[in-house]
Amino acid sequence: MKKISWTFIVILLAVLNLAGQSKNLYGKFTIARLKYDGGGDWYSNPSSIPNLLKFLRENLNMDVASDEVRVGIMDKDFFAYPYLYMNGHGNVRFSDEEVLRLRQHLQNGGFLHADDNYGMDQSFRREIKRVFPDNDLVELPFDHPIYNILYKFPHGLPKIHEHDGKPPQGLGIFYKGRLVVFYTYECDLGDGWEDPEVHNDPEEKHQAALQMGANIVLYSLMQ
Repeated sequence: MKKISWTFIVILLAVLNLAGQSKNLYGKFTIARLKYDGGGDWYSNPSSIPNLLKFLRENLNMDVASDEVRVGIMDKDFFAYPYLYMNGHGNVRFSDEEVLRLRQHLQNGGFLHADDNYGMDQSFRREIKRVFPDNDLVELPFDHPIYNILYKFPHGLPKIHEHDGKPPQGLGIFYKGRLVVFYTYECDLGDGWEDPEVHNDPEEKHQAALQMGANIVLYSLMQ
């Protein structure tokens, strides 16, 4: 397994120490799974985030929580979690209040990784357009740092599951030059993060998914 240099670790730890809002109440970095209405299974792939957090701890020496946090946009502690992750197979629907609150969070330092688990594409695109009506989802070029910050993906996102046989796409929304939303489409990273026996994924796909997840976390913290 590839290890990063001690210099990079020192820089990363400095960034994490400065980014106090990226930690949970126990001082560890965590990923907040976004709960949403509309009928979609926001809770899908239960082993995915714990496995990604474990990968971050064991391969990047990050001080991370052992499990995810689950948070709704209207929860009182919503703004305490700048790293948000959402996935699912079905419909996504934000209320008008949630649209405003999510926009505020992302404009003020938050980051959202939306991961289509095959089925939420149409509704996610509709709802994120309500959040950022003046900012389009744009495809990130393969030389973007998110594909190269640590692990190298010269052809962009790894293809974990076939779905409709389309190429995977990494799409982003930028606000004042900062990537605030990263949307992984036709890729299914969350399935790749899960315990390998859940989907019978080969080890190379499991590792590629985890490495790409680590890149997304690192880039979100260091951009």
